[in-house]
Amino acid sequence: MISAEDLAELLADLEPIGHSERGTTRLAWTDEDAAARAWFARTAARGGLATERDPAGNLWALPKARGPWWAVGSHLDSVREGGRYDGALGVVAGFAIAQHSRVPLAVIAFADEEGARYNTPTFGSRALVGQLDTSDVLARVDEGGVALREAMQSAGVDPNGLAGAPAWADRLRGFVELHIDQSRDVAELDAPAAVVRGLAARMRVEAALAGVADHAGTTRRAERRDALLAGARLVVRADELAGPEMVATAGRILVEPNAPTTVASQVRLWLDARAPGPEQLDAWWAGLELAARGLEAATGVELRATVASVNHGTMFDEQVRAALGQAAGREGLSAPEIVCFAGHDAGVIAQKRPAGMVLVRNTAGVSHAPGEYVDLEDAAAGARIVQAAVEALA
Repeated sequence: MISAEDLAELLADLEPIGHSERGTTRLAWTDEDAAARAWFARTAARGGLATERDPAGNLWALPKARGPWWAVGSHLDSVREGGRYDGALGVVAGFAIAQHSRVPLAVIAFADEEGARYNTPTFGSRALVGQLDTSDVLARVDEGGVALREAMQSAGVDPNGLAGAPAWADRLRGFVELHIDQSRDVAELDAPAAVVRGLAARMRVEAALAGVADHAGTTRRAERRDALLAGARLVVRADELAGPEMVATAGRILVEPNAPTTVASQVRLWLDARAPGPEQLDAWWAGLELAARGLEAATGVELRATVASVNHGTMFDEQVRAALGQAAGREGLSAPEIVCFAGHDAGVIAQKRPAGMVLVRNTAGVSHAPGEYVDLEDAAAGARIVQAAVEALA
């Protein structure tokens, strides 16, 4: 039976990689990433699994039995100065599940799930299902001016081979991911873990505002065409329109001339909106468009808001969810279903193969930061649920 001690032992070798007093930093295609890959290979070998790397850089720990297999896992990369459980917990649990399973399972660590270095989230899983725009991502450069193409080559992955990644999906019968809850949702249910019904719908909006630069002291309020003030009002309205069921975030704002004594003339801002379903997003966007027109008329600032991307959300496979719920019942645990508002590799794989997720209680409610926390007893309970479910599905 998978225990907290099993997970602690596996985490003990992985946690120091990229760790400092400021948090965990294991960006994709870096030395820290290479050290994590070496940990993966060592751990797989101890469990009698063979490590292979697909054309996208995803790591596979494969059983001796002939495939295709059900797989478990997550990712090993992190955001800058993040927490020690995000992604890593799912890979560690994957190895524990494979070790204790009565059926042959594969363990996968997807490459560059966070996208923290090149803004390429779920890179490896998107490549695996054939939904990665390779010409776009390979040309991207990091803060040091290193192109993704070069970084992949340095890490031993041929960027020209990315087109071959989807063929590896034929090895999968399905995939289940265990992950730390990145909110307080599971904790508020008073359960060690919860089954994810689906991933939230998501929209990214880009707004460009054009006003007129002028003196901050001598320009009367009625004479101003302040692009930043109009942008601020748009951000506030986006939040108000979200209501209690969804969230809207202004994650990035660029201002010109960005001077303390000058009225802003140009603003670009990005809004990230997430909702349980696409109908709430559509209503939010309709309200935001109306607000933009009203602000334009009231402020004299030209305002153009466009949808940069939209994802209608993911509903996980009913059979997988049922198996997870039944497995939890056999463990004597309730199996509440929740909607997850973060993106995950399992949500990408679900577009091509049966997939599911289990989120482990995070009493801190903190993620992407050193303060995230998981009780390994809860994580072990979640891992046992996944193990039993995948055994039944297989």
